[in-house]
Amino acid sequence: MRAAHPLPGATGIVRRVTLRTLLAGASLAVLAQAAPGPARAQDAAPRRGAAAAPAGSSVQLEELSVESQGGGGPASAVRAGAPARAVESPTGPIDGYVARRSATATKTNTPLIETPQSITVVGRQQIDTQNAQTLQQATQYVAGTYAGTFGADSRLDYFQLRGFVASDYGLYRDGLQLLNYGFAYYRVNTYGLERVEVLRGPAAVLFGAGNPGGLINQVTKRPTETPFGSIEVGGGSFDQRYAAFDVGGPADREGHWFTRLTGYARNGGTQVQGAPDDSYYIAPAFTYKPDGATRLTILSSFQRDNSAVTSNFLPYYGTVKPTALGLRIPRALNVGDAGFNTFRRDQAFIGYEFEHAFDETWTVRQNARYAFAESYQNSYIGQLGYADPQQTQLARYLFRDHAKVAQLDVDTQAEAQFSDGFFRHHFLMGVEYRNFQIHDNQASGFPAPNLNILAPVYGPQTVSASPYLINADSFQQVGLYFQDQIKLTPELSLILGGRQDFVDNRVYDRLTPANSNGRNDSAFTYRAAAIYNFDFGLAPYVMYSTSFQPLIGTDINSQTFKPETGDQIEGGVKFEPPGQGYFLTFAGFDIHRNNVLTPNPANTLFQSQLGAVRSTGFEAQLVANLFDGLNVVGSFTVFGINTVRGTVDQLGRVPVNTPENLANLFFDYTIPTGDWRGFGFGGGVRYIGRSFADVGNTLRLPDYVLFDAQVHYDYENWRFQVNATNLADRRFVSSCQAQNSCFYGDARRVLAKISYKW
Repeated sequence: MRAAHPLPGATGIVRRVTLRTLLAGASLAVLAQAAPGPARAQDAAPRRGAAAAPAGSSVQLEELSVESQGGGGPASAVRAGAPARAVESPTGPIDGYVARRSATATKTNTPLIETPQSITVVGRQQIDTQNAQTLQQATQYVAGTYAGTFGADSRLDYFQLRGFVASDYGLYRDGLQLLNYGFAYYRVNTYGLERVEVLRGPAAVLFGAGNPGGLINQVTKRPTETPFGSIEVGGGSFDQRYAAFDVGGPADREGHWFTRLTGYARNGGTQVQGAPDDSYYIAPAFTYKPDGATRLTILSSFQRDNSAVTSNFLPYYGTVKPTALGLRIPRALNVGDAGFNTFRRDQAFIGYEFEHAFDETWTVRQNARYAFAESYQNSYIGQLGYADPQQTQLARYLFRDHAKVAQLDVDTQAEAQFSDGFFRHHFLMGVEYRNFQIHDNQASGFPAPNLNILAPVYGPQTVSASPYLINADSFQQVGLYFQDQIKLTPELSLILGGRQDFVDNRVYDRLTPANSNGRNDSAFTYRAAAIYNFDFGLAPYVMYSTSFQPLIGTDINSQTFKPETGDQIEGGVKFEPPGQGYFLTFAGFDIHRNNVLTPNPANTLFQSQLGAVRSTGFEAQLVANLFDGLNVVGSFTVFGINTVRGTVDQLGRVPVNTPENLANLFFDYTIPTGDWRGFGFGGGVRYIGRSFADVGNTLRLPDYVLFDAQVHYDYENWRFQVNATNLADRRFVSSCQAQNSCFYGDARRVLAKISYKW
């Protein structure tokens, strides 16, 4: 059973230049002359035997910039006559807000302007400016993304991409999946991230999983070649306070070992009375570079969370609309009980990234990670509506869950860059193995005491929980994939890729062994895309791709779910005029998704595969460093989503929880000169359109607008900053899953921080 949710050779005259690396002792590399023509930034490639900088760093040129592989792919050349600039690493820091490269969409180091798919990269500077404490907060200004579907939840980050949930199978860290199933889920601390990359559209051709809405890849901070350090303390609303540090650099004189240690600790409350939000995170990382062709990076982290169920399940009447007495339920109401509204989680990650360049053509790499998490929650849940006609007594039940999850991912790749005499190829092939094991014990208790919303009374737990699900689920997947990025002309690129997956999915029912079930599935997914790069920065593209998502769990009849499938056609235009400091993307899409899980009409604790859903729409994203000190981010999304196959009540209707219109704008300005040098300010506005609370679309949630603001001051190595989100403290309902399952969004949150860097 799957429980209902309570839950990326120069064509112009390029003179022979000398590379100057930042890494001490790095060797020299020489780029040969190329044929005449308009200079482009995407065709120059580094020699494989040349020394490469460690992950997160770059190399500099006098007229040309080339970086280490750092995720694979061609390095980038600047336009003739343009000022020299360090080439961005696809896993490293971003200069300002505008990212140039990513390894998420293609698993190779590809410029975003040459990537024929919609992708947004949120870098460390933007995360810090917004003081985003969660992944939801870090992605609030991203096109096609609705962050915070289930409101102010301290347990997990929730997302929809182009109308489809991405919180379960669509979350990744460093290119490897973090599979969140049932009530066992991972959550990554944003302080440990270098960048967040939101890829929209199907990605199964390379990742073997995910619905056609897209995925979110969280890129971890890595060791650097330059020594640095940072400490930060802060606090604010709901008695929150935190401290963090980040230090790293070379560990030896020879320049072979590099380290980084990141730590974070937070404690305090939430907008729900009596609900804590404590978290502790530590992340050691090491890089070993014996020579310029080989690199091994170890990434690890441990995190402990102590919180509560804060995404209260509340009725439509009393939140969106007033009750029969004209009342609204207080946003701070703890529907559980301060004494035992509990959520705890321990999680640990340990993995490595290995890369070796054999010669100018071939490079191999292997990325692997073992992830473990154990969670426990115990709380009253108010999902039953009112128990009295006056709508003052909330009916509740007890819910308890104890889950252990372990996941092993290994992705082995071989990459080649070569010319066949006619076209230039950037070829990738690989094999990926995924092993996911979960032990899940879910229990409930009825009846729990009603809660008076006018005068809540709490006491000891008076009802015990009886197990209704004790499962040991096993999921294994092997995928073989290839991709060829072909330069048909200096301007026209074609991407062709395919993947064959084999899946073994087993559900072992410990309560009723006879209901144990399983299935084997296989599928072939593919992608074909083309993009044309004009010299002045315009790049129209078109893409068609398919998706495949194996599903864990069983339906009401104990039958294992069939995999989801889907497809999308996307067309768009990217615009990055050279030297102008901004990146603009327009994209239109048409998505079909099949075998969609929906709550079973007979028993909503179970799900059934009754549906097919279509999402058609348009989105625009602007990211800009407009001039010295001013950074701007904005997006607009509009789409139509409806059920094209399902129950009679579902047909033609918009799925619940899903706003179809999103728009936002964020800016930050720091005064660069004069007496006020270092003083900065900014803010943002977020618009979220209407959505529906029931399958029949008779209960509507209104649209709403939220405002954010920040001020900050930089003095030498110090930074003082204050952020406020939902500045007007507007009370809003982020979404409703059903008439008795509505969720309040974030209240006003003010955080102040002081940081020091060296």
